[in-house]
Amino acid sequence: MHARGMALGVIAALTACGGIDRSSRWWDGDKDAVLPYPLTTLRDDAGTKPMDAGTGGMPDVAVEASPPPTDPIQTVFFVLMSSQAWSDVEGSTSAPYINGKLLPAGAHCDAYFAAPPQIAQSEPNVLWLEAGQDFGFVNANPPTTNHTASTSHLVDQLEAAGVSWKAYVDHATAGVCPIADAYPLRTYNVPFVFFDDVVGNPPSASAKRCVEHVVPYTQLATDIANKAVPRYAFIVPDDCDDMHDDCNTGDPIQQGDDWLSTAIPPILASKAYTDGGAVFVAWDFASAGYVPIGFIALSSKARVGFAGKTTLTVSSALRSLQEIFGVEPLLGDATNATDVGGLFESFP
Repeated sequence: MHARGMALGVIAALTACGGIDRSSRWWDGDKDAVLPYPLTTLRDDAGTKPMDAGTGGMPDVAVEASPPPTDPIQTVFFVLMSSQAWSDVEGSTSAPYINGKLLPAGAHCDAYFAAPPQIAQSEPNVLWLEAGQDFGFVNANPPTTNHTASTSHLVDQLEAAGVSWKAYVDHATAGVCPIADAYPLRTYNVPFVFFDDVVGNPPSASAKRCVEHVVPYTQLATDIANKAVPRYAFIVPDDCDDMHDDCNTGDPIQQGDDWLSTAIPPILASKAYTDGGAVFVAWDFASAGYVPIGFIALSSKARVGFAGKTTLTVSSALRSLQEIFGVEPLLGDATNATDVGGLFESFP
C-alpha cells in the first residue's frame, strides 16, 4: 500500500473507532495548548502556486474539520505582521508557536503576496488592504504628509452598514490619534490614519473619529473582558513585535512569534471568537522582494492543517473582508482578486 493510502486508512480507522477526540478545544488557558479541530478526510487543492513561491507543483493535502459551521463569520480579528518572506517563517525554529500551534490548528496560504505593484514598503500595502490602492503613497511618510480625501475605503463602508470597527495599536495613547511616528509605533502600519474623513484635513491628533476608533492595543483586553469587541478588530503590534525590526534581539521572527504566542490565545478564548469569529494573521510585504508572505486563517470553519497553493494578494484579504461584512462596491483591486474562501469549508 502506498504511504498516502496508509495515511488515509489510519485516519479512517481512528475516526471509525473514536480514536480522534471530537470535543478538543483550541485553548485551555495555556498558550501552548492550541489544538487542531477534529480530523476526518483528506482533500487536494486544485490551485497552483507561482514558481517563485518556493515549492513544487504537488497538490495540497490537508486534514479537514467535520462538519464545519455554515453560519456566516461574524467577527474578524486581523493581526498585521510585517517584512518577512513566508519561506523564512514557515518551518523556522524561530517560530515554534506559528509552526507548532497556529498552522496545525487553521489554514494558511503558501502563495499570498503583497499588493500587485510589488512595492516593498508597509504603507502602500496597508492602504491596499483598506482601499485596494495606495493613492500614490509609496514611501513611509506619516499622514501629516500623506493623506487623501477619498471616502472609498473599507471602514466607511462598514460604518454605513452598521458594522463596528476599531484599530488596536501597540504604543498608541488613549485619546490621541497616532498621526506622527513615535517609535516603535509607526504610522505606516495603521491604514485608517491616512484618510481625511478619519483624521481631518489637516490631520489632527484630536480628530474625534480617529480617537474613537484607533485605540491603544491594551484596550483589546478590556473589550474582550467586557464582551465589547467590534466586528472588525484590526490589531497592530509595534515594529519590534511585528517582525519588522529585531530591536536588539537579533531575531525579529522569534520576537514576533513570542508576541503572537501571548496575543492569540486570549482572542481564541473570547466570546467574539467562539461565537462565529475568525482570526487572520497576515504579513504586509517581504523585504526580500516579491515573494510569498504569510496569511493564516483560524476559525471553526477553516480547513484544518490546510496549505493553500492558489495565488492570493493583499487585495484578496480586502475582498474577503468586504464579503464577510457584506459591503460593496468592491474597492479598487479587490475587483480583480480571488478571495480567501479556499481556506475555509464554507465562506463567508
